Amino acid sequence: MSRLEELIRRSQGGDRDATEALVEENTGLIWSVARRFLGRGAEPDDLYQLGCLGFLKAVEGFDMEYGTQFSTYAVPKISGEIRRFLRDDGAVKVSRSLKEQAAVIRSTRNRLTTALGREPTIQEISRQTGFSPEEIALAETATAATESIQRETGDEGFSLENILTDTESEDRMVEKIALRQAIDALPEREKTVIKLRYFHCLTQQRVAKVMGVSQVQVSRIEKKALELLRGLMN
Repeated sequence: MSRLEELIRRSQGGDRDATEALVEENTGLIWSVARRFLGRGAEPDDLYQLGCLGFLKAVEGFDMEYGTQFSTYAVPKISGEIRRFLRDDGAVKVSRSLKEQAAVIRSTRNRLTTALGREPTIQEISRQTGFSPEEIALAETATAATESIQRETGDEGFSLENILTDTESEDRMVEKIALRQAIDALPEREKTVIKLRYFHCLTQQRVAKVMGVSQVQVSRIEKKALELLRGLMN
């Protein structure tokens, strides 16, 4: 087993040192992707941080049985994370074909989850859809953000959309200016959990792995963050 594979295995098992080593040793790869998006209204450091999030998602989702080089799998994850952010700000549009691919992938994922009684691997989804793992990663990361603001999560069926109030105008809802300002005003830990959960669509278990804490702690942090958001928005 190569050093890269060993670090990925350890990172997926919750080893924070391995995760940090992976990011440090792949800084060049992350920057090489982030630089493609310079000049589109985002600061270089912000692009790099978004790239890091995409890289971490690639580490978490990579399956050694893909038969694919990790970098080949990671690049669409990194670029997808950045594209999603820029698209939210109006700089990048998602093509109809990409949306259609995402719909097929989502349907296949749901069907396989029911049939297998567990979350399917990307390789299993790939076999069913005919899409490569890279195409699946790109389609899912590129189309997730607009859905995540409407996605209900938590015990109370909370979504970031309905925190604004039922009477908000459509334009106000689309711009989400007040909500973004409220999120930016959260303490760093709470802000990180909200962004990972609602804008990057990670489960509490996955957020726990990224942050190096327990899922119970993530649940508590998220609950506190939502209470703070409601206070800031009222």
